[in-house]
Amino acid sequence: MKDKFNASLKPIASGMCLAFSMPPWGWWPLAFISLFLLDQLLSGVGPSKKRFLIGFSFGVGWLFPSTFWMIALTIPGYIVQGFLFSAFVGFAALIVPRGVCRWLALPAAFVIIEALRYRWPFGGVPLATLAMSQSSAPLGHTVRILGPLFLSALVVVAGVVLSSLWEREWKLATYTGVSLVALWAIGFAVPNGDPIGETTVAIVQGGGEQGTRAIDTDEREVFEKHLKASSNVETPVDLVLWPEDVVNVQQPLSDSPEYTELQDLARKLDSWLIAGIFERVSITENANASIAFSPEGAEVDRYDKVRLVPFGEYVPLRGFIKHFAPSYLPVRDTKSGNGEPTLIVEIDGQTVNLGIAISWEIFFEDRARRAISQGGEILLNPTNGSSYWLTILQSQQVASSKLRAMETGRWVLQAAPTGFSAIINPNGDVVERSSISEARVLHATIERRNGNTLATKAGPLPMILLSGAALLGANFLARRKN
Repeated sequence: MKDKFNASLKPIASGMCLAFSMPPWGWWPLAFISLFLLDQLLSGVGPSKKRFLIGFSFGVGWLFPSTFWMIALTIPGYIVQGFLFSAFVGFAALIVPRGVCRWLALPAAFVIIEALRYRWPFGGVPLATLAMSQSSAPLGHTVRILGPLFLSALVVVAGVVLSSLWEREWKLATYTGVSLVALWAIGFAVPNGDPIGETTVAIVQGGGEQGTRAIDTDEREVFEKHLKASSNVETPVDLVLWPEDVVNVQQPLSDSPEYTELQDLARKLDSWLIAGIFERVSITENANASIAFSPEGAEVDRYDKVRLVPFGEYVPLRGFIKHFAPSYLPVRDTKSGNGEPTLIVEIDGQTVNLGIAISWEIFFEDRARRAISQGGEILLNPTNGSSYWLTILQSQQVASSKLRAMETGRWVLQAAPTGFSAIINPNGDVVERSSISEARVLHATIERRNGNTLATKAGPLPMILLSGAALLGANFLARRKN
């Protein structure tokens, strides 16, 4: 029994190294060490049951600490996703063969399970991903080559380099290490978009206590905090960005007094105002959107959020869940939008295309890629993480915004009601960031940019196909050797 306990403890500890490479801790070299340790744990293990258990235990150590914020959303959901995605890692361990061929299969296996997490269940739950661990690391900019799955593969490859050095496979370690450095260098040379103009922007954070639920909050108070903070916007300014759903009304927005106040604010600032709204559209449905008000106070464009948070904005399997659902789950589901993720405005006589990914959507590379492919010159991320305890989610969202900035070659503006709000350049550098709970306005002059990176052109399919081929090849070679 003691031996079995120790056998599980080692992969859990290895997985925890990966967890602590993630934001908010951000000790990114631990990601490489973590994958090295996992590889060594798998190296001599034969029976499928043991390999699955090693991978599963590694996933437990990785995912439960790095998604701990989910207990504020749904405790059952936190437990289910932790075990489900740990089982994904267990499956990855199963399809990695023994011997030297495992060093080809291990990066490919992680790409496959990360790709799956981006898409299933409930449309994908890409939390605490391998790529996220490198958002502030030297390897991070390679995300612009073939996206976050490519960066995830390189994280595992770095672990393979350490493992081959440990086993004194000098030739393999040298070739793999040189390839890794070459890809890191190529990341600086690939297309990264081109500047086409400048825009002055302001991000408004109204401030307030972190960890408060919408049902316990006075919606009008939140709105007034952002009105008050907007008085600190330095004019002239071209664009003012408010966070997600800080304008929360129990009827269609156009029928509310808040609508007129937003129009008046846009006129007062003589600026485009992008306001995050949450409105009642029917007895059974809400809408979560960002609306563009012109300097004249006219509503010009609107984007309704497409990717919705399961159990936060809608309840999957509601007929089953409602019998034991907690009281804070949404009574009405939010209606998913179907429009393009862009807002079209006119600044100084020029048409400006604003790409947008609202909150949860910033975790999904396909939403940002879609925005840029539709001509987005800047990427907006209005968000609201004020309900969540600690700063795990908020830090990981900044990390995701940094990855989206690097992979699209765009400036990213993240606006949150209680933090973190941030201005991020196309190199993934955080130019300015607010603190938690403070009332603050961030100002900057940023570039509008066009053009595509390789990542926005190619999407995830090449990495999925390449990884599938590598897995098949590695297992074929391993069987031939046996």
